Amino acid sequence: MDKANFNREINPATLKDVFKRMGPLIKPYWFRAILGVLITAPVGALDGAVALFLKYYVDNVVVAKDAAWAVYIPALIIAFAVLQGVLNYTSTYLNSWVGMKITTDLKKKLYHKLLTFDPAFFDMHNSGDIVYRFYADADTASNSLINNAKMFLTRTFSSIGLVCVLFYNSWQLTLIAIVVLGGAVLPMQNVRRRIKKITPKIVTSGSDVITSYNETCGGYKTITSYNIQGYQYKKQNSILDELFSLSMKMVKHTNWLSPLMHVIVAVGVAGVIWYGNSLIIKGTITSGNFASFIAALLMLYTPLKFIGNSFIDLQKAFLAIERVFEMLEVKPQIKSAKGAIKIDDVKKDIVFDNVSFEYKKDTPVLKNINIKIPLGTTTALVGNSGGGKTTFVNLIPRFYDATKGAVKVDGIDVKEIDLVSLRSQIAVVFQDNFLFSGTIKENILIGRPDATDEEVQAAVEGAHLSDFIGGLKNKLDTDVGERGVMLSGGQKQRIAIARALLKQAPVVILDEATSALDNKSEAIVQKAIDNLMKDRTVFVIAHRLTTVQNADNIVVINEGEIVESGTHETLLKSPIGAYKTLYEAQFKHKAKAKADAADDLEKEVKKDEEPA
Repeated sequence: MDKANFNREINPATLKDVFKRMGPLIKPYWFRAILGVLITAPVGALDGAVALFLKYYVDNVVVAKDAAWAVYIPALIIAFAVLQGVLNYTSTYLNSWVGMKITTDLKKKLYHKLLTFDPAFFDMHNSGDIVYRFYADADTASNSLINNAKMFLTRTFSSIGLVCVLFYNSWQLTLIAIVVLGGAVLPMQNVRRRIKKITPKIVTSGSDVITSYNETCGGYKTITSYNIQGYQYKKQNSILDELFSLSMKMVKHTNWLSPLMHVIVAVGVAGVIWYGNSLIIKGTITSGNFASFIAALLMLYTPLKFIGNSFIDLQKAFLAIERVFEMLEVKPQIKSAKGAIKIDDVKKDIVFDNVSFEYKKDTPVLKNINIKIPLGTTTALVGNSGGGKTTFVNLIPRFYDATKGAVKVDGIDVKEIDLVSLRSQIAVVFQDNFLFSGTIKENILIGRPDATDEEVQAAVEGAHLSDFIGGLKNKLDTDVGERGVMLSGGQKQRIAIARALLKQAPVVILDEATSALDNKSEAIVQKAIDNLMKDRTVFVIAHRLTTVQNADNIVVINEGEIVESGTHETLLKSPIGAYKTLYEAQFKHKAKAKADAADDLEKEVKKDEEPA
């Protein structure tokens, strides 16, 4: 899914879609869900009982002056209120339990789906969009739906009970009340059309706010060092102002509904009072009937005054459901083919057979790459920045798929190999390795979670981490902080190398693993890398050519094409070769300094040899 489609406006789900999509999620908890729904019936219906009691109170206590009823009715009202409270608590608990269970299940499904997406998905979408679509929408979809469903059902049963009370007291007045009630429903259609356009914009704009906070947390050093707090503040203000504008537009288009409902309710009550007086005078109804009717009518009409907010929340829930299930239905571009071949080792070679690749259509990054990498050899990829070196190695574990041609492992196209088994044969050490929140040991165990303590210790020693870890109070159980913020660059690299050593993969990719380190750190990390490279098929991307001189094959990639390849010595013999040009450009200053030092030494020697 490209960014345009990811951020496009989505219409809220229909009621039919809601039942279809949420049904399977509710099914495992159907007993509690149904019980919670059934309990809403007496909770709502008991509203009518209070209104009904008023008839007997007025007729028997206020009019007939019967003292016994003056005791019975208040006691019954309290008893019914207690019963309603207990049932309401039980219903709320059951519905909340079901709602949170569904939300949790939905978040698990969404996170599982998120883990199936290929790197291109994360390249195209910012973190705010992803967090909103895969986390916040799940809360809105489930909790809002369950809460609104409970409220809707309770009010539905309450309305049924109250309407029964209305008919019991006076069918004539009930007809007036129902006509007015029908008039209250008509404006909601207009509101629905208006908020249908605004709600998606409000929901999607929330992702920009999350992105801004994520960028501030991740880039606080850059913000501080470049003194761009003011710029970031203005940027965030702009986002919040846009959100405010959309929210006020929602208020503008919906909040007139509540005042209108107040007017409609007032008209209904006024009509009932006007006609009710004549019915009392004629003796058609008693004063108790009338009091009970007015109480029931007010209880029936009161929720209408606040229906606007409930309607908006329900539309947001329907929209979130549509967005959630759209994500669940997205098919990852890179996945294991049906009947994919599982491999447990790399026994032969890796071949790029006329491979081309492009991130954007008609903008090639790699062009017609043909190369064979024998088992157990080290291949260094060098060349100008942006030439396609990282893309080259990213095609091997299928972070991306070749646009044309095929990458083959042991003669099998990687697209035909089971994705998990393919990646289990490859260890990658990046330039900026990601460490997860947790301990050093937990980060190393990512390489192989079932590894023994002895195997972890061997990986630590192979990565030259023993001295560093030995000096820590909690040793391997030391917390690294978010993204490894508590460690230096060299320490993070060695943990990543230990992780790769523990994986024991036959193929190793080193993507500029030492380029960001100082000379001292690089020397230590290089020793760890040397241990990692033993008896493996290795791909090395490096700008510092000193690190690749011993490679079995050095491949120069410029503008997406292999321009030459060979050993260090062979490539230097080419009079106008690309590698020689890179080498001389990188070492001419050192060579000149070395030559100047030699000349100075020679002059000193000659001076000492001259006769006095």
